[in-house]
Amino acid sequence: MTQTLMITQEHIKRYDVSGPRYTSYPTADRFVEAFDAAAYCRAVAQRNINSWTQPLSVYMHIPFCASLCFYCACNKIVTKRYEQGAIYLNYLQRELDLHLQQLGQQQAVNQLHLGGGTPTFLRDEELSRLMQVLKKAFTFSAEGEYCVEIDPRTVNQQRLQHLRNLGFNRLSFGVQDFNADVQEAVHRMQTYKQVATLMREAREMGFQSLNADLIYGLSKQTPVSFRQTISQIITLRPDRIALYGYAHLPSRFKPQRRILQEDLPSAVDKIQMLSEAVQQLMQAGYIYIGMDHFALPDDALAIAKQQGRLHRNFQGYSTMADQDILALGVSAIGKIGATYSQNAKTLEEYYDFLDQGQLPIARGLALSRDDLIRRAVIMAIMCHGELSYESIELSYMINFREYFKSELQQIVEKEKQGLVMMESDRIKVTDMGWFFIRAIAMVFDRYLQHDVNRARFSKIL
Repeated sequence: MTQTLMITQEHIKRYDVSGPRYTSYPTADRFVEAFDAAAYCRAVAQRNINSWTQPLSVYMHIPFCASLCFYCACNKIVTKRYEQGAIYLNYLQRELDLHLQQLGQQQAVNQLHLGGGTPTFLRDEELSRLMQVLKKAFTFSAEGEYCVEIDPRTVNQQRLQHLRNLGFNRLSFGVQDFNADVQEAVHRMQTYKQVATLMREAREMGFQSLNADLIYGLSKQTPVSFRQTISQIITLRPDRIALYGYAHLPSRFKPQRRILQEDLPSAVDKIQMLSEAVQQLMQAGYIYIGMDHFALPDDALAIAKQQGRLHRNFQGYSTMADQDILALGVSAIGKIGATYSQNAKTLEEYYDFLDQGQLPIARGLALSRDDLIRRAVIMAIMCHGELSYESIELSYMINFREYFKSELQQIVEKEKQGLVMMESDRIKVTDMGWFFIRAIAMVFDRYLQHDVNRARFSKIL
């Protein structure tokens, strides 16, 4: 990333704005309540009519956490009542049974992700029960990716071995930052030694891939302190690193009100943290996948990027093609064909749907042709940093230059700012442009162009 030194105060001022992360397009804030369980069932029926045989990806949301992290914007329930886990599993099984009535038994699955919350809030016997239910319902590929997010404070060697025995082959460690002052400020205390010991043990157990989540822009962070955190994570050599920018939205997420605005680093410091982190990681041999993901050269994510197979879904960058996602649990978002659906966001509503024998789908969206075209454009930018006009024209039978006439005028301005290079038949993101990739993608977001209320999104820097 040699062009990072070209980032100016003008760039930072211009792009210190709010915008989507584009884990989907259209973004989840565009979902409507008119898309309900009946609409979802129609999408599944269409999938069945088409004899769609591509394996499913399954996402399961476990919302419980034993302690509160002040920065967290996830859908979570902070509780010490561990018996809630068993109750929740009963409802998850009810939901799964309703889905199977539509999908049919023994669908092929090649990707499973347990997210949260804290999935390891569940006891070992509950995790065993969960996996038994899933293995009875689906046919899991021997070559699949089966990942669980873990809080290092909630696992030990025995728990790691139990997860491995259940069939998980990937772990995602919530690290965020190793600096003690930062950890205290965000109410998440865990030592480097804890994480290092667990990662070493996980490798010895044969987990195929380890991911570490980091956050820059947290309370009390400085470029100097974050540089040290990056140096420490490099010594642990996780296969993948997700480097997220902190999204401070206290009006939407109550726990963030405990974080003082004056304790947050400036946009200038945040871009310095990101810039230096990218350089440190690349010098250590990591491949910059894009936006917020890094991977070692032999990791499947890096190989997918090299081969042009990279995709982006609700969990971030993915090696899997644009496949259907079965979402289970409170607030979980799924995808079937050209539709998105989201479950009820509160536990009370989620349970109420299921007590009535109904799928807990509260809202969603059936994508229009324009949505599909723009999704392809935005995903090409976000995943590959390159947009071929011809590929879009052939796929959707449009004249790209005419269809996106006004957008291309805005892209000319991005070229003047050094974010992209425009060629006769394509747009290429520059090294510097990757720091502002969300701003480039936003140009093609039809909904956002007419949106006067962008404050609900996080800052793109």
